[in-house]
Amino acid sequence: MLLKDALTSAIHRLTDSKVGSPRMNAEVLLMFTLDTDRAFLYAHPERELATAEYARYEQAITQRASGVPSQYITGHQEFWGMDFIVSPAVLIPRPETEHLIETVLEIRTSDRGRQTSDPVLRIVDVGTGSGCIALALAKELPSAEIHATDISPDALEIAEANAARHQLERQITFHDTDLLQGLEGQGFDFVVSNPPYVGEAEEDQVQLEVRKFEPRNAVFAGPTGLEVIERLIPQAEATLKPQGWLVMEISGTIAQGVERLLAGWKDVRITNDLQGIPRVARARKA
Repeated sequence: MLLKDALTSAIHRLTDSKVGSPRMNAEVLLMFTLDTDRAFLYAHPERELATAEYARYEQAITQRASGVPSQYITGHQEFWGMDFIVSPAVLIPRPETEHLIETVLEIRTSDRGRQTSDPVLRIVDVGTGSGCIALALAKELPSAEIHATDISPDALEIAEANAARHQLERQITFHDTDLLQGLEGQGFDFVVSNPPYVGEAEEDQVQLEVRKFEPRNAVFAGPTGLEVIERLIPQAEATLKPQGWLVMEISGTIAQGVERLLAGWKDVRITNDLQGIPRVARARKA
């Protein structure tokens, strides 16, 4: 089959299966199948797909039509300009999570302006998953000491593989633990986290492919969505040095609850993402 015909057929199948952005998905999976880029697809529409290539492409399209995220099919996702290995063991990195990196860098720049010395920055990423937050911060802050925790050994294996691929494994220490257990009193400058924050009552509002394929314990926190954050905040307080910062990804449905839980902290602020949805909560330890 010709490349252009295979692509057209795939777009129709994904459209009929109500997959969002069918052309983009069809192109991404064809690029994955042929190990090429989008420019090649447009430059060679008459290329004949080999039998094995077409079979692999059909298999990928069948998976996507059934709801499997394209990132789990290809095994990759871009975040902060970096390529990350992903699997169903980890949450797929999303663009809105990049606001966490931006917030840490903004605070770091502001705090450095008030310091007379420049001590080694110590950061811990809680619930690291693929390692995207820890690695992005390591890339931007090469002199920082970074730790990353996760309760899932499978997730930590993915995160460690990503650190090795980006040659950042010496800068990041990984911990197999629940939230910050075992790290109390360590005197970190930042606790950063994209914790589970979706309430079970909101489950029907979550995309089917997220509910069906992404790790449930990385998405849902409990009945209200605040359960994990409620445990994380006091642990962060015990882990941060005085004047240290807690930076978390949240959603609009729990924003007021998070503000309530942060009573007693200083400089509490919630900022919106590009869609105007409350996305990042920051607070300084008193």
